[in-house]
Amino acid sequence: MNGRETGRTTTVPEVRVSGSEPPGKGLTDELNAACAAVEGAGGSVPLVLRLGGAEPDPAEFASVGVHLVNKWEQALRRVERLGAVTVAVVEGPCTGTALELLVCCDHRIGSPETTFRAPVVESTPWPGMVLHRLVTQLGVARARGLVLFAPRIDAARAVELGLLDEVSEDVAAALVDVLVRCGDVAGSEVAVRRQLLLDATSTSFEEALGVHLAACDRTLRHERGQTPAEPFPQW
Repeated sequence: MNGRETGRTTTVPEVRVSGSEPPGKGLTDELNAACAAVEGAGGSVPLVLRLGGAEPDPAEFASVGVHLVNKWEQALRRVERLGAVTVAVVEGPCTGTALELLVCCDHRIGSPETTFRAPVVESTPWPGMVLHRLVTQLGVARARGLVLFAPRIDAARAVELGLLDEVSEDVAAALVDVLVRCGDVAGSEVAVRRQLLLDATSTSFEEALGVHLAACDRTLRHERGQTPAEPFPQW
């Protein structure tokens, strides 16, 4: 895990995942350490994930047991539910574990040369939870085209599908811009709204209403200067 100094002399945790790494213990431990650093800062700093640049090594993936895959999936879920903003910066080919992390992030920046492909082991699409996330984020029709035959798509197509939020010739400058924009956003509030978004596809209006009202009440009490409620227990 590395760190980036911001203009406010705050160290922003960074993790680099090229996509060649299998979902093993070393990568999982590094990701968990970065999440712990962000949580230790009370969500006041974002987590930056630098993704892409290499293709997976089938031989390394073959040596991974399902118990390690389970630990990796838990780490991905931790990123997805982190009480802080998560930003992905993607350069080069993005597949394998890099793509699995990409779809867990709040904001995604890519260079024009970036390409994307669903994770593949040998010639078989990887059946991890990345499939579930692609469906919930993009819809079944769009995810089907990416998952069943794993075509390689360019950055422009990734923006159309919703895999990327922006493409920039200068990803470093784009990252700084995002960090500045999210600098005054409370990580706990981002986590609340993110969870509402994630739950929207699987929750009925009637079931969601109470949770949304509770979130509104939390925001209104904060505006009145009262202490915000604790995050909802189910989150």
